[in-house]
Amino acid sequence: MATGMASSFIARNKPRYGTTPMAMPIPKGWPQPVYNFRENQPTREGFELGRRLFYDGRLSKDGNFPCAGCHQQFAAFATFDHSLSHGVDNQLTTRNAPALFNLAWQKEFMHDGGVNHLDLQPLAPLTASNEMGETISNVLQKLRADKQYRRMFRAAFGDTLINTQRMMKALSQFMLMMVSADSKYDKVKRGEAAFTLAENLGQQIFNRKCASCHPPPFFTDFSYRNIGLEPDGTLADSGRMRITLDKRDAYKFRVPSLRNVKVTAPYGHDGRFFSLADVFSHYRQQHTTMPGVDSLVKNGIPLSNFEIGQLTAFLFALTDSTLLSDKRFGLPPGMKEAQFPDPQNH
Repeated sequence: MATGMASSFIARNKPRYGTTPMAMPIPKGWPQPVYNFRENQPTREGFELGRRLFYDGRLSKDGNFPCAGCHQQFAAFATFDHSLSHGVDNQLTTRNAPALFNLAWQKEFMHDGGVNHLDLQPLAPLTASNEMGETISNVLQKLRADKQYRRMFRAAFGDTLINTQRMMKALSQFMLMMVSADSKYDKVKRGEAAFTLAENLGQQIFNRKCASCHPPPFFTDFSYRNIGLEPDGTLADSGRMRITLDKRDAYKFRVPSLRNVKVTAPYGHDGRFFSLADVFSHYRQQHTTMPGVDSLVKNGIPLSNFEIGQLTAFLFALTDSTLLSDKRFGLPPGMKEAQFPDPQNH
């Protein structure tokens, strides 16, 4: 647990079935999480079960696409180098995999907010024909046939019953612990480090020109905005409108967190921006005529080359190397790594 974090009520709950409760790390000064931990208290046993499920390729139809296939730790649990995520049968998905961290503070998930509870979110990629391509009944059948999983479900939940609810809760317990709050920015805030001149200037520019949509500590306001991205003619992704059916939500996507932005390229809901330079270029040359563009960006954001350099320095200071290297979130010991697609071959 990083310096400056405090534990919530979770650590004080009574153990269940002989389990070992885990304290949810809440960084100092952050609001309380919105996730209801009283309905799913993280335990060491549940966390380890969720970790194994996260890395198990058998949750996909062909055994090659675990959750970790598109959510890689070294990329802040986003997808390294791929604009669109890859799925079973050599398919491409229609969006760029979002990074996974600080999920306990999110009310909605996915680029369009189409899922409103973390315990339900994994069901979407598990059953999508172009992602993991499996059925829940097949997944449960595989787990029930595995002696180690039967032991792990008993340890986490008190008996060997393996069902959808328990599988989802275990995955949530693992993902909830992915708290990103130990970047250089956080250390500066805790008085443990100091910004360079460029980082300090970058923060000042950020506060003036970016913080309206990306306020700390999460560096997102969790809203949905149309930032003037002309729709891809093939993907035809209308964004938030797919969920609300409200034309005013056309081409709106969730404002992403800028934490760990250094390692999460490419950017955008469809990965169209391969570098931060591309993102900055979009904002300072914003001349789209498409309707519904957010008022904060419809006239562009004036940025000089000098300002972009300082902003980049500050954004890089949001990289949480602790999260990226924490062995608790890596492949479980003794578990064989699934054959993830090789970025060089796609």
